[in-house]
Amino acid sequence: IDFDLILENVKDLNLLVGEGISQIEHTPRGARLRRPEPLPLTLYQNGIVVGNGAFRPYQHPSTQQCLQDILDGYFPSELQPRYPDGV
Repeated sequence: IDFDLILENVKDLNLLVGEGISQIEHTPRGARLRRPEPLPLTLYQNGIVVGNGAFRPYQHPSTQQCLQDILDGYFPSELQPRYPDGV
Protein backbone atom coordinates (compact mmCIF):
# COMPACT_ATOMS: atom_id res chain seq x y z
CA ILE A 1 0.00 0.00 0.00
CA ASP A 2 1.41 3.36 -1.04
CA PHE A 3 0.68 5.42 2.08
CA ASP A 4 2.44 8.48 0.64
CA LEU A 5 0.14 8.48 -2.39
CA ILE A 6 -2.93 8.00 -0.19
CA LEU A 7 -1.91 10.97 1.98
CA GLU A 8 -1.14 13.11 -1.07
CA ASN A 9 -4.51 12.30 -2.65
CA VAL A 10 -6.39 12.94 0.62
CA LYS A 11 -4.68 16.33 0.81
CA ASP A 12 -5.71 17.11 -2.78
CA LEU A 13 -9.30 16.02 -2.11
CA ASN A 14 -9.40 18.20 1.02
CA LEU A 15 -8.32 21.20 -1.04
CA LEU A 16 -10.96 20.37 -3.63
CA VAL A 17 -13.78 20.65 -1.08
CA GLY A 18 -12.35 23.80 0.46
CA GLU A 19 -10.52 22.64 3.57
CA GLY A 20 -10.25 25.52 6.01
CA ILE A 21 -12.88 27.60 4.21
CA SER A 22 -16.01 28.53 6.10
CA GLN A 23 -19.45 27.97 4.62
CA ILE A 24 -22.55 30.08 5.09
CA GLU A 25 -25.11 28.46 7.37
CA HIS A 26 -28.55 30.07 7.30
CA THR A 27 -30.22 30.55 10.67
CA PRO A 28 -33.71 31.81 11.61
CA ARG A 29 -32.22 35.23 12.44
CA GLY A 30 -29.80 35.50 9.51
CA ALA A 31 -26.67 33.55 8.75
CA ARG A 32 -23.32 32.63 10.20
CA LEU A 33 -20.05 31.16 9.03
CA ARG A 34 -19.41 27.52 9.85
CA ARG A 35 -16.47 25.28 9.11
CA PRO A 36 -17.42 21.80 7.95
CA GLU A 37 -16.64 18.96 10.35
CA PRO A 38 -13.72 16.88 9.13
CA LEU A 39 -14.01 13.13 8.71
CA PRO A 40 -10.83 11.55 10.06
CA LEU A 41 -9.13 8.72 8.21
CA THR A 42 -6.70 6.76 10.37
CA LEU A 43 -4.22 4.49 8.63
CA TYR A 44 -2.69 1.57 10.49
CA GLN A 45 -0.20 -1.06 9.42
CA ASN A 46 -2.98 -3.61 9.03
CA GLY A 47 -6.13 -1.57 8.35
CA ILE A 48 -8.03 1.72 8.55
CA VAL A 49 -10.66 3.52 10.58
CA VAL A 50 -12.96 6.04 8.86
CA GLY A 51 -14.53 8.57 11.20
CA ASN A 52 -15.76 6.92 14.38
CA GLY A 53 -16.34 3.65 12.56
CA ALA A 54 -14.98 0.22 13.26
CA PHE A 55 -11.49 -0.95 12.41
CA ARG A 56 -11.39 -2.34 8.87
CA PRO A 57 -8.56 -4.66 7.80
CA TYR A 58 -6.95 -4.05 4.40
CA GLN A 59 -8.11 -7.47 3.20
CA HIS A 60 -11.79 -6.51 3.51
CA PRO A 61 -13.33 -5.72 0.08
CA SER A 62 -14.95 -2.46 1.28
CA THR A 63 -11.60 -1.26 2.63
CA GLN A 64 -9.90 -2.11 -0.65
CA GLN A 65 -12.59 -0.20 -2.58
CA CYS A 66 -12.29 2.82 -0.28
CA LEU A 67 -8.52 2.99 -0.69
CA GLN A 68 -8.70 2.36 -4.43
CA ASP A 69 -11.12 5.29 -4.80
CA ILE A 70 -8.65 7.52 -2.94
CA LEU A 71 -5.68 6.21 -4.95
CA ASP A 72 -7.62 6.96 -8.14
CA GLY A 73 -8.14 10.54 -6.94
CA TYR A 74 -11.81 10.23 -6.02
CA PHE A 75 -13.78 10.57 -2.82
CA PRO A 76 -14.62 7.13 -1.41
CA SER A 77 -17.83 5.98 -3.08
CA GLU A 78 -19.13 4.69 0.26
CA LEU A 79 -19.33 8.29 1.50
CA GLN A 80 -21.36 9.70 -1.41
CA PRO A 81 -24.80 9.14 0.15
CA ARG A 82 -23.80 11.06 3.32
CA TYR A 83 -21.56 13.65 1.61
CA PRO A 84 -22.71 14.23 -1.97
CA ASP A 85 -20.43 17.29 -2.34
CA GLY A 86 -17.37 15.56 -0.88
CA VAL A 87 -15.94 15.47 2.63
